[in-house]
Amino acid sequence: MNAFAKEALSCNGFLGGRVRLWQPVKGYRAGVDPVLLAAAVPARPGEAVLELGCGAGQALLCLAARVPDLQLAGVELQPPYAELARCNAAENGQAIEVFEADLSALPEVLKQRQFHHVVANPPYYKPGAHSRARDAGRQVALGEGTPLADWITTAARRLAPKGYLHMIQRTDRLPDMLAACSGGLGSVEVLPLAPRAGRAAELVILRARKGGRAGFRLHAPLILHEGARHERDGDSYQPQIRAVLREGAALPWPV
Repeated sequence: MNAFAKEALSCNGFLGGRVRLWQPVKGYRAGVDPVLLAAAVPARPGEAVLELGCGAGQALLCLAARVPDLQLAGVELQPPYAELARCNAAENGQAIEVFEADLSALPEVLKQRQFHHVVANPPYYKPGAHSRARDAGRQVALGEGTPLADWITTAARRLAPKGYLHMIQRTDRLPDMLAACSGGLGSVEVLPLAPRAGRAAELVILRARKGGRAGFRLHAPLILHEGARHERDGDSYQPQIRAVLREGAALPWPV
């Protein structure tokens, strides 16, 4: 696939404008999910972070806006999105090493490296579980091509000892995630994300540690919006969530 033409892109602000992201007008467009994922990663200056399926770079750039001096790398299957991630990194004054590769065939240079953190926002839907998107890039981003277990296995291999995986996914994929973590990853924690109080969680953020031995923890759901239903124009995010999305705040895990 060719790179996106300039007129096929729009520039959107994230974290209250601290991050500027060029995205395709028609195609996969990142929402709040990668922002919440980045906020949940307890990275510290000087650490190395790898994102599997980095798309246009939103999660890495939001993380870099909060934590300085990170060593950032991303893997992206679709060349136009990989090039877009490089452009977005330059736009935001960040250095991201982007590899164009399938997770099942990582470059040898990447196989020799380990990271303190691996993050991923894999396609949410199993093959045939959603309506096919008209745009090919959006279809790849939403529909699972590489099995979810392979994403987690690849992450575990690239993590340094005691390193953390953070992954956001649909709640109905949680059994697959937990099964894939057995063996190489432990100290698993799950933070459900519910749209409103009294509503079932639609997404979860999973945290797992390489070599971790702590018991499994299922936290109380994090409520994203105020009120029982949407009743007015504008966002209705809870103050903690608004601080994450608008101010670049961290999303602390329950103790």
